[in-house]
Amino acid sequence: MSSSSSSRIAPHELWRGVRSTVRSDVTAGVLLLAATVVALILANSPASSWYTMVRDFTFGIPELHLELSVGAWAADGLLAIFFFVVGLELKEEFVSGRLRDPRAAALPIAAAAGGVVVPALIFLLFTAGDPVAAAGWAIPTATDIAFAVAVIAVVGRFLPPALRVFLLTLAIVDDLIAITIIATVYTETIHLPWLALALLPLAGFAVAAQRGVRAWWILLPLALATWVLIHASGVHATVAGVLLGFTVPVRPTARARVRIDRGGKEPVWEGLAPHWADRWGVVATVFAVPVFAFFSAGVAIGGIDGLRAAFLDPLTLGIVVGLVAGKPIGILLTTFLMTRLPSLRLDPSLRWFALTGMSFVAGIGFTVSLLVGELAYGTASAADEHVKIGVLAGSLVAALIGGSLLAISDRRARRA
Repeated sequence: MSSSSSSRIAPHELWRGVRSTVRSDVTAGVLLLAATVVALILANSPASSWYTMVRDFTFGIPELHLELSVGAWAADGLLAIFFFVVGLELKEEFVSGRLRDPRAAALPIAAAAGGVVVPALIFLLFTAGDPVAAAGWAIPTATDIAFAVAVIAVVGRFLPPALRVFLLTLAIVDDLIAITIIATVYTETIHLPWLALALLPLAGFAVAAQRGVRAWWILLPLALATWVLIHASGVHATVAGVLLGFTVPVRPTARARVRIDRGGKEPVWEGLAPHWADRWGVVATVFAVPVFAFFSAGVAIGGIDGLRAAFLDPLTLGIVVGLVAGKPIGILLTTFLMTRLPSLRLDPSLRWFALTGMSFVAGIGFTVSLLVGELAYGTASAADEHVKIGVLAGSLVAALIGGSLLAISDRRARRA
């Protein structure tokens, strides 16, 4: 065999490398950032009318409450894919991952709760006396996993693995809290007949998944029917993604399992949840979340006067201060108080300086914060425009501060 043929990369190896690159933390953050920057450029350029026309173009099926704008399809439809992956990963963590042992997960779980409560209180202080503005109290409570983990991946090559585990656990619990808030607080009217009907395709999807069915022509119609009926019920349609993810088995069984080839080593069996999280995670990373960001982050700033007006609005200030100050204060204060308990201790490799940097990184609220802003004030409303400016500014400042602190910690760890 010639050297050229022996060095040729097999198709499955090439795909494995491409998928590994796409699934990397840095790639997810770069794609999100690129979509955001392009949206901001278009919204503040001569092409702004084209951008607005495309975002607000409406199509769908009115009888099923599905006559939506392109931006709403991205928020309600594409983000359901993202939340489906979140549901798969949440179940995996509860069954066999970091959240399986409540004692080990107690610190990041408590930190996540503190990181939700304090920013919400700060936002309510800024918007006190304005019940309409106060409706967005949950905007600064979210942590964007893709951006946050991407920052650590870029600046923290020598940071202890326990720090990334702490952030991931915190962000996962944060997502669970955000899902609960969206399903309860931002659901105005629930139409019970539609919700009851949604249980039928959801149950069918669950049975099929438990039996190891992987045929798309069976699973996809059931998933779409669940999404359509939950959307029609008044509950935000992204909740359908989480519920579908929760039905998928995590551990491999005789029926529900996937054979994983390890390149010459003994193959292993994997449950459907981690397998689908890997496959659909690529779709969420490359397509669903960047497209949502593209249609949600495009805000016409209006120059210096527009920025001045936005930052004079208590709503914007509440978001920025909530993300930049509320998140780290809530996370660090809760972690400190919990470690005073005799049964709870931080991992020996963690240092408070690095934890401080991580807590600022957790203030990157991007994806879910933008979604909550749209739910609280309506798409393309004046308040929603200020929400976008506040979320973008607060997330940027939190990323710069957190990234700088983590870079310092990384240099110290590299010297050590």
